[in-house]
Amino acid sequence: MAMGRRRSSALTRSIQRALFRDPNTFRKTLIGRILAFFSLFYIRLIRFEHERFQKLRNEVWEINELEYHASFRGENDTKTLPLTPLGDMGFSGSTFFSTQNGKFLIKSLPRHFEHSFFREDLFLPYYEYMCTHTNSILTWITDYLNAPYATLGSLMNTTPAHHIIMANTLQGKDQDPAADQWETYDLKPIDYFYPERDLLPDPFVSQDTLNRLADEFPDKIRLRRADCDAFMQMLKDDTDFLRSSNAVDYSLFLVRYPTSSTQDVVGRKNPWRVGFPSVDGEWRYRAVILDFFWAKHKLYAQAMTGVVQTFNVIGRQGPMSITTTAEEYQQKFLTMVESLLEAH
Repeated sequence: MAMGRRRSSALTRSIQRALFRDPNTFRKTLIGRILAFFSLFYIRLIRFEHERFQKLRNEVWEINELEYHASFRGENDTKTLPLTPLGDMGFSGSTFFSTQNGKFLIKSLPRHFEHSFFREDLFLPYYEYMCTHTNSILTWITDYLNAPYATLGSLMNTTPAHHIIMANTLQGKDQDPAADQWETYDLKPIDYFYPERDLLPDPFVSQDTLNRLADEFPDKIRLRRADCDAFMQMLKDDTDFLRSSNAVDYSLFLVRYPTSSTQDVVGRKNPWRVGFPSVDGEWRYRAVILDFFWAKHKLYAQAMTGVVQTFNVIGRQGPMSITTTAEEYQQKFLTMVESLLEAH
């Protein structure tokens, strides 16, 4: 427990210092590399493509820079950590933090094929796409932090060296008197085979984690027909972009909460980020596309495809979302979302 707190505290300081340090002042040195290597918990982080990220924040998403920085500071109490650890929330081994005001989330990317895909392949197309598609529901990635030096902590997987910062789709929930009525769904096409869900017994994976793997929405999203059409067109544009980048296995994170709740969000007031009202006046919906870091052309994905194909010769379990083609995944994803809509 004490080690966990020490790790969280050190990682919080690492993230905070990276955000408040001028990236232009950093220079790699031999002594810096040596000193950094022997660190087990604290890790020096720097901002990746900080100028482009700042343009996204300020000009495209209209996030106030002072408000953004304030989110990562403690409120009045200097002993209060500005980030709240949320623990491991999935199969990837990622750790999550939330800012105390709930406006932003920090997610680690421990798997090399994910963070290398984002840096080397996806970021520039993502930047250009988001600059021209201001109503996109792709998650707002507001910063990327990575370590310029290797450390014992990163090599031993005790301290993650790659982190993305995202706008929090659940912003406002904690301040809402009706917080217990908020519902969240992490939606993927359910006709794929998921080995974590379909093979591993409960002793290895908690039922709560299994349930989060592929949710089902037990109702319909009731909208005017014109709003349904506009939503599907926006999704098609976004998934066309992901298909062009060869990405698969992304999900639609859907939130619904009572219309009586009027919770604000940070930055540009896009309808599906603020809360799109249902046609019957009962619910508001938020929607965002998450987890688009699995690329078909990466070595790990290619290796997994071979493993699954070999396994299916024996097990005949069917295709997996991580090994299908980008074109097929997009088609099934759009079909899934369309089945959730009820046009009026």
